[in-house]
Amino acid sequence: MNTEDTQIEATAELIAAARNVLVFTGAGVSTESGIPDFRGTDGIWSRYDPEDFTIQKFLTDKRARKMQWKLLSGGAFSMINVKPNSAHFAIAELEKLGKLHGVVTQNVDGLHQKAGVSDNRVFQLHGDLSHAICLSCKKRYPMEEISGWLKSGLDEPVCLSCQGMLKPDAVLFGEQLPVEALMESEKRSRSCEVCIVMGSTLTVYPAALIPQYAVQSGAKLVIINVGPTELDRLAHIRIEGKAGVIAPQIIHRVKSILKERQP
Repeated sequence: MNTEDTQIEATAELIAAARNVLVFTGAGVSTESGIPDFRGTDGIWSRYDPEDFTIQKFLTDKRARKMQWKLLSGGAFSMINVKPNSAHFAIAELEKLGKLHGVVTQNVDGLHQKAGVSDNRVFQLHGDLSHAICLSCKKRYPMEEISGWLKSGLDEPVCLSCQGMLKPDAVLFGEQLPVEALMESEKRSRSCEVCIVMGSTLTVYPAALIPQYAVQSGAKLVIINVGPTELDRLAHIRIEGKAGVIAPQIIHRVKSILKERQP
């Protein structure tokens, strides 16, 4: 076996032996679905001013709101037509195998759920651009539905239930991260046996604390990424490569191991 094959085999053995596997995903998983990185050299924030995407601006500036809805319903921020890739489907397979303790993600595309992961196992630390939420009654709407309203000539979308203001269900600048998602992410990280990081350089906090909590609690850390990460020194296994290439190979081997061990 070459080094990569050995690493894949070792990771599969860890997963097969574990009951609770936590997966942490970053922008590298989304970019494999064609979604541009927000923070990269050619990322979205190199083309748009983050100051136009603060919660204060959204609430008080109609021009800023209209711009955001335009970008979300078919422009640069639209998640409507993006599809899950092989990394997302590999993670969904973990749930089918009864191994998935949860998915903690920095991504805002909703693709884990589209790939088949149960919504109550996905913890989106930065929110979800695939949906809008009413600021009054908290009802959520798929962005496809919002897009249809805007294309029909509606100026600004409002909640059908209470006529309240809608906003993208992602965390805008100046907003707090969702407390419940953060708390549950930490809880699951401290109770997992294996934590697998995919497609993150682990430089954005507090999200990057999640794998650290797992290691502190005795979990084995596996990192799959193109390029170095801030936590490589803590990794039990470090695989250089794209999650969409590596993860399906790992899951294929996990299935084989589990089948071999059936009585």
